[in-house]
Amino acid sequence: MHAVKHQQQLSVVRVVAGRNPLEYSASSPYTVFLFQSVLIMILCHFLHWPLSKLKQPRVIAEVITGIVLGPTVMGRVPGFTANCFPTSSISGLTIVANIGIIFFLFIVGLEVDLRYIRRNARVALTVGFVNMAVPFSLGCGIARGLYNEYQVDSQLTLVLFTTYMVFVAVALCFTAFPVLARILVELNLIGDHVGTIVLSAGIFNDLVGWILLALVVTLANSANSIHTLYILLLALAWFLIMMFPVKRVLCWYLRCHTNDLITGQPSQSLMGLIIAIVFISAFYTDAIGVHPIFGAFMVGVLISRDNGYGIRITEKLEDMVHLVMIPIYFAVAGLNVDLSELNRGTDWAYVVVVVVLAMAGKIFGGFVAAKLNGLVWRESLAVGVLMSCKGIVEIVVLNVGLNAGIISTRVYSIFILMALVTTFCTTPLTLWVYPAQHRHSVSKQLVIPEGKQEQQALMAEKSTCLSLDTLEMFSFPSVHLLLHKTSGVSDLLMLLKDLQESNSFRKATAIYLREFTSRTSHLLEASAAGEPENTNEQDSEDSKAILAIIEAFGSLLKTRLHTMSLLAPMENYMASINNHLAGPASLVVSCITFPSMAQSDAESLEAMAIYNRLIDTCLGHVGILLTSGNYTIKSQRSILLILDHDDRLTGLDLLSLHMMHQLTRKGSINHVYIRSSTGFDDQFMQQFDAYLKRGAEDAKLEIAYFQNIDEIFVKEDMEKNRAVKSFAMRDKLDVLVIRAAQARLE
Repeated sequence: MHAVKHQQQLSVVRVVAGRNPLEYSASSPYTVFLFQSVLIMILCHFLHWPLSKLKQPRVIAEVITGIVLGPTVMGRVPGFTANCFPTSSISGLTIVANIGIIFFLFIVGLEVDLRYIRRNARVALTVGFVNMAVPFSLGCGIARGLYNEYQVDSQLTLVLFTTYMVFVAVALCFTAFPVLARILVELNLIGDHVGTIVLSAGIFNDLVGWILLALVVTLANSANSIHTLYILLLALAWFLIMMFPVKRVLCWYLRCHTNDLITGQPSQSLMGLIIAIVFISAFYTDAIGVHPIFGAFMVGVLISRDNGYGIRITEKLEDMVHLVMIPIYFAVAGLNVDLSELNRGTDWAYVVVVVVLAMAGKIFGGFVAAKLNGLVWRESLAVGVLMSCKGIVEIVVLNVGLNAGIISTRVYSIFILMALVTTFCTTPLTLWVYPAQHRHSVSKQLVIPEGKQEQQALMAEKSTCLSLDTLEMFSFPSVHLLLHKTSGVSDLLMLLKDLQESNSFRKATAIYLREFTSRTSHLLEASAAGEPENTNEQDSEDSKAILAIIEAFGSLLKTRLHTMSLLAPMENYMASINNHLAGPASLVVSCITFPSMAQSDAESLEAMAIYNRLIDTCLGHVGILLTSGNYTIKSQRSILLILDHDDRLTGLDLLSLHMMHQLTRKGSINHVYIRSSTGFDDQFMQQFDAYLKRGAEDAKLEIAYFQNIDEIFVKEDMEKNRAVKSFAMRDKLDVLVIRAAQARLE
């Protein structure tokens, strides 16, 4: 008793008593656990930073972190494993890792939307089946060689070859749906025809893959065929219970006794109930001899998707799961990876063969199935490449096989390398076979029908003289209001009112920009984009409120004003916006306040980066409203027009001049910036001045020339910029900057 009491005292004072704080103590195991967790998370973030520049998913950094901390790298440092990851401390890490993987599979289940498969049933079944069948067949072929080389002579209990063969085949045919969906969003393919096919086929692949894996684990854990049958029947019975009675009772309770589905926000008591159901289901599937992750996956599939309810549940869980538990899971998995065991030429030959078969099988299967669905060869190749992504799900599959005694550590290491290579190659190969200029969704919207008045203006490649008299017939096919912050909403709406009064456009769309992050909740929302029943319900509260105000304003104007929320990575904002343009003659308008231009904080710099990217890459006309935020109907406006063609005016410029004319009114000041090496003569100024004064006789015109468009927005050049300088001197002056679209016709 005295010794135990003395040990407890030492566990409290630790460093003061001269004791090593990393020494494991059963009375306070959390000390070593906290150190291990921090080490894992720091190394994971450190490795992810350079990989993120290559558009690689976080899972690669997490897997490499586990390998680095294992016997392959740091395990070779004397004393590292004994001090940092002693054998007695692994049990604590394993518990947290397994709880994390249970929650992760629950979140994966939330990502599986069966309605998406029903809407795209033909594509999901054909692409999903063929894309699994080809690598499955190749896996059955390579399994015999792996079995004879590594399984027969290993110290593991010998499993039946059929069980081993099915596991290897399943490992080759799996597609990591969570990582795949993130890649689609980051490459701006989520709304593309290819993205729709890959998402639907990926969901089908996930469902069938988990069922096959459950079958393999059942075969490995059962002593005879009758036990296997009982396990399968018990698993099927539990699935039916969860999908029908439990799901219906849960939905009934949510609709009749709570406001959760109405608000889209799960209450604390409901979160407790859902987590309890996850644990109960995981306990049951583990008890019957399958695996706890399958029970958690079932619960995720049955959760209601109404009003973004599944997204809100994910938001409450994902940070702890993805930032703490999953990296710990990979660290524990990495401790089982020892690449030094692959010390023979035969081992590395099998590494190459497994990688080639995994990628070739998925790419060929996806290519053939996509061609059968009428896709062109680039789109078909992109489908195959994207479906070859393995990611975190493959690691989970391999760990299940290793823990069940199906594969040896050498085979485990071989397949870990295969998962890393296939996941790493997915993004660059997709960009190579399916670059942006070949994407159907973009090129389709840039084609202007023959005979349109817009085409006559846009096809005027060069203009040696002004034809201002013909501009009255033109109007913008669409106006798009870009909303990034709430501060400029009222100013953009008043600008829209002015354009509407002059009949300058046919329809208008308000787009609220929201940045896509690595959060699974954003992934769920982005993958649901374009679904009519989900679009508005899954927007954030801020965007819903703002878009509701804009819709009300549009109804007061009696104009065709549509609203949408655009969730995309910041670097993909313009690609997503360009996809929604009706054509190059469309006008894209955004707003920024002058005080924010003068600030240097992160938020202001982020906004300026968006506007600079808008000016540089937008395929339509661009208008940026610089405002003090004190806009009223009687405010004086300065219109700043940028004609970005050296020593010439195109039909696109003329269309921008027409907008400038439509907005010209009493007391307005018109600034025209022209990129030119020689400048224009007085005749041009007189002709242009006469045209603008048709809208208001006392309108003022100033023309200046520039060589680099960045000069207009750089803070250091504000003193040289008369429009911005005059704007800074007056509180009620709004500057509208217009950049004509570039002539990019398909």
